[in-house]
Amino acid sequence: MASNGSDAPPTGRTPLRATADNALKIVVVGGFGVGKTTLVGSVSEIRPLNTEEVMTRAGEGIDPAGSWGKRSTTVAFDFGRITLSERQVLYLFGAPGQERFWFLWDRLFSGALGAVVLVDTRRLEDSWYAIDRLEHHGTPFIVARNNFGEPGHTLEQVREALDLPPEVPLVDCDARDRESGKRVLIELVHHLAALAGAPLTYEESTQ
Repeated sequence: MASNGSDAPPTGRTPLRATADNALKIVVVGGFGVGKTTLVGSVSEIRPLNTEEVMTRAGEGIDPAGSWGKRSTTVAFDFGRITLSERQVLYLFGAPGQERFWFLWDRLFSGALGAVVLVDTRRLEDSWYAIDRLEHHGTPFIVARNNFGEPGHTLEQVREALDLPPEVPLVDCDARDRESGKRVLIELVHHLAALAGAPLTYEESTQ
């Protein structure tokens, strides 16, 4: 099991303060191989903790070739951190995508400020469970179409296929790109602020 828990920031990333007055939690969910681990790793200020294992027979029925050659899978969760301001730190939790690990999701949702649902347009049905559980918990969320390749559908087609209400933001992203990942998180923050009916300042300190 790979576990990278060092607090030493990767090259070019801003170190975190040792403490923060207010800790916020966001969960990244979605089906197998949609890019959750990649997104958490691309935006985290610390070397992210991940719990990926090589695919075994327990993963039968999942097509690695249909998931960009993915040969490993998250078996618990991914964890990263971002400084929002002098007083706020954001904790990112990436949920495991395989159905056999979905029992962990309810605990990950507990105390979450909001969530990002990553979708792969080749397997949109894999996102339905995530959306259903978030709605069940009353957790606000946005949906991000992860574009590892050329999109085969418009965002409106994706919205219709997922039966998303108009008030749920739907955005494009590339989970491998840090700036793209940050824009997704900013969009979620704006959505949460709109739901609260008050402006919310997102102070970027992850340059």
